Amino acid sequence: MAIKKYGTAHWEGPIKEGHGTVSTESNALKNQPYGFNTRFEDKPGTNPEELLGAAHAACFSMALSLILGNAGLTANSIDTKAEVSLTKVADGFEIDAVALTLEANVPGATAEQFQELANKAKTGCPVSKLFKARITLDAKLIG
Repeated sequence: MAIKKYGTAHWEGPIKEGHGTVSTESNALKNQPYGFNTRFEDKPGTNPEELLGAAHAACFSMALSLILGNAGLTANSIDTKAEVSLTKVADGFEIDAVALTLEANVPGATAEQFQELANKAKTGCPVSKLFKARITLDAKLIG
C-alpha cells in the first residue's frame, strides 16, 4: 500500500517575468508565490530548492528518530538543515548536492554510535533515496 500526498503548482507567463504559486494538500502552503526572482534573485517567496530542503530535513529527522528508537534511544531534540545546491551546467541547471547539517541532543548516545545511526538515517530516509545528488552529513551530538 502506497501513501500518496501531493503538492500543486500554478504558473503564468514567460520564465523571467512570469510568476506562480505552490500549495500543499494539507494547506500548510497555500498559494505561496514563486518565480524566477524568488529562485535566482532573493525576492520574497519560495523556490523548489528550499522546498526540497525542507522536505529532506523533515524526512531525515523523522528517519533518525525511528533509528534512534530502534537502538533504545530517544532524542530530546533533532535540528536538521538541508542545503540544496542548484548548479549551472552546460545544458541548464541541476541539483547536484545536498548538505545535511545535524545537531541532536540524544541522552545516552556515544559519539561513535550517534554518527553510525545518523549515517543510517542519511541513507535510509526516503527523500535521500529520491536524490541522485551527492548527499553529505555533518552530525554533531550535543548535550
